[in-house]
Amino acid sequence: MMNLIKKSILIEDGNPARYLLQTSTDSLDQSGPYRKMTFGERDKNKPHKTILLVGETGAGKTTLINTMINYMLDVQREDKVWFEITDDQSDRTSVHSQTSSITVYGFYPQESKTDLTIIDTPGYGDTRGVEKDKEIAESLLSLFTSAEGIHETHAVCLVMKATQNRLSDREIYIFDAVQSLFGKGIDENIVLLFTHSHGAIPKNVKEAKIKCAVNDENQPVFFLFDNCQSEPDDEENIMLKQSWDLSFRGITEFFKFLDNIKPKTVKMTQDVLQQQRLLEAKISNIKSHIQEIDRKQNELKQTQEDLEEHEKVVEENKNFEYEVEVTYKEKVDIDLSKASVALCCRVCEENCVYPDSWWARNQSLYSWMNDQCTVCTNKCSFTKHVKEAKIYETKTKKEKRTYEELKKKYDHNIIKVRDGEILVQRLKEELQELEMKRVQLVMDAFHCVDTLEKIALNTDSLNTLRHVDFLIEKMKEINESEKAEILEDMKKRAGEEKHNVLKYMKR
Repeated sequence: MMNLIKKSILIEDGNPARYLLQTSTDSLDQSGPYRKMTFGERDKNKPHKTILLVGETGAGKTTLINTMINYMLDVQREDKVWFEITDDQSDRTSVHSQTSSITVYGFYPQESKTDLTIIDTPGYGDTRGVEKDKEIAESLLSLFTSAEGIHETHAVCLVMKATQNRLSDREIYIFDAVQSLFGKGIDENIVLLFTHSHGAIPKNVKEAKIKCAVNDENQPVFFLFDNCQSEPDDEENIMLKQSWDLSFRGITEFFKFLDNIKPKTVKMTQDVLQQQRLLEAKISNIKSHIQEIDRKQNELKQTQEDLEEHEKVVEENKNFEYEVEVTYKEKVDIDLSKASVALCCRVCEENCVYPDSWWARNQSLYSWMNDQCTVCTNKCSFTKHVKEAKIYETKTKKEKRTYEELKKKYDHNIIKVRDGEILVQRLKEELQELEMKRVQLVMDAFHCVDTLEKIALNTDSLNTLRHVDFLIEKMKEINESEKAEILEDMKKRAGEEKHNVLKYMKR
């Protein structure tokens, strides 16, 4: 113990005296989604456990991590010391905290029989909004897919306060968001860690409706902790002694659970996160495509009206001018204060990775299959994409057209007697092609939802439900009533409670 104290940094003298363990931090790109802090050297002959901590902001994850560390170091209350691995001060000023990064703690003390990796996610539901919560899922995807990342986990720990009697819309949203991160089968490894507990069974265990590990009585597996271990103490303080005993009893039971549980691969979780990302991109492209169809329909209408107006001139084969509103794609700069870079297809002129996440910063994370993009309409090659601080926007402009120009555009070799009708027909064919692309995009989006239904732990997640009404409408428009009914059933299954929470997400 004394040797460890000498190697640590004194944070605050007292009872207990608080010490910061000296860790090494991996040198990662500052724009990356996670960092790794390591204490000691990994012993491959020792058992190794990996746990993931998720929960809302202020739930007490930091104290819980330090409680695990002290348990593994066999710290007792009478030792009057408290070790910490979390560096709150540096975390507040680092770029990682500003970008919702994940911290991976590798804890490999010689004093312990087990090595431990703790994946600490930023708090859900803070003041930065739902978009920031999405970055947590994106960061996990990066961690799970990187070569040096995490590929299995023994426990997914949902941290929540034991003092809450009833779940708010915000808390239901947080629980749903957490469960939406994982694939089927991992529920056996999900446990509840209640902080700020005084020993009573929390009332919100059943109300949370979380898919998690259950005991022999089919009740959720949970562990209780009181986050007061580092508070100033004296020998006569019975309440703090009870707090210490409660927390270390909870840690002891938790580590027994870890000893008896088999780890689960995160491969299906990785697939879930990729499908969620793909669904978001498909919905965005559908909305953009609908705007393009509306403008093309307007162009057709104007062309018809102008051709009718100049019908006599057309029959005499004389030149005339008329004006139409046409659509075009233009690249515009991204506000770098709010976003980084985007990945765009130069052929389809589509935004394959939107700049509202760090995905665009790391090209190795994009969804490719056989060197083809899975997002853009034509599934173009990797070489047809460009990464830069610009995105495509659909715009309109007025153009003057002449009859001869129209003949050239639509192949004058086949224009004969009814020139005007042929021109209109060609516009209709263009519109039909756009409609076919729209149908394909809608079907692709439904396929994402259907895939998530098969592989996700949370089959009716809020991330999916917020797109369901839109997809139901589009399915009906393309006469896919059977698929629309499937989505309607998903909406009903979710229940009114979740639909109320959707209002929270739109705030």
